[in-house]
Amino acid sequence: MQESIVIKNLRKTFRLSKKQMRIDKTDNPLKVAVDDISFSTYKGEIFGLLGPNGAGKTTTLRCIATLIKPDAGDITVEGINIEDDVNIKKNIAFLTNELNLEKMFTPNYLFDYFSSFYGIDQETVEKRKNYLFKIFGIDKFSEVKIGELSTGMKQKTSIVISLVNDPDVIIFDEPTNGLDVITAKTVTDFLLELRNQGKSIIISTHIMNLVEKICDRVGIILDGKLVLCDSVEKVLKSHPGKDIEDVFFSIFNEVNYEEH
Repeated sequence: MQESIVIKNLRKTFRLSKKQMRIDKTDNPLKVAVDDISFSTYKGEIFGLLGPNGAGKTTTLRCIATLIKPDAGDITVEGINIEDDVNIKKNIAFLTNELNLEKMFTPNYLFDYFSSFYGIDQETVEKRKNYLFKIFGIDKFSEVKIGELSTGMKQKTSIVISLVNDPDVIIFDEPTNGLDVITAKTVTDFLLELRNQGKSIIISTHIMNLVEKICDRVGIILDGKLVLCDSVEKVLKSHPGKDIEDVFFSIFNEVNYEEH
């Protein structure tokens, strides 16, 4: 398989506020969010990142998506070091549930607006818009203001807008979080379609069976460290009788026991 994203010795720290230091019960003003993480993803696969809140998943994804700069380490996307070419972000889609679309605009307007950033010709914009809107059922709500849409429709609109430029690398942070089962299935089915198109996809999620269902490989992050990285098939074979959730908690409990 051809490598798409390569992360080597990634490290990222944040300076804590005095309030956060009191909450964390620490005297150290620096928090290591990502601690010497290395892994690769490949074209035509879905890579799942698992870990509790604060483990470093989102920080890792934000570094890959060029939204924040790591303290150390190298990240290459499609063979290009992200620090060497600012245009690489044009080939990356990043979706987070923190994305808030402007409530007064419609999906139709926002799709055209974001497409204009990439200099996409209008014929291609319309063709891609019709394709994505139909898949996600947005076509019937294309002229409804974002503020009047359901939570699921807002999420689907966010996904569609993040993909206006048809990128080769897709990074989704909790893509099905808070969605009803029907909307969630629409999203996961589309992720599988993107994989079939040869895209490289990374998702973070708390939903263990989602990883087991759609991911080719899985990484587990605990306290900023990557403690497991392998194919889902191999992980399950090496832990007979257990599912991904069982494996996760087994490793989580083992790490906590060693630390205490």
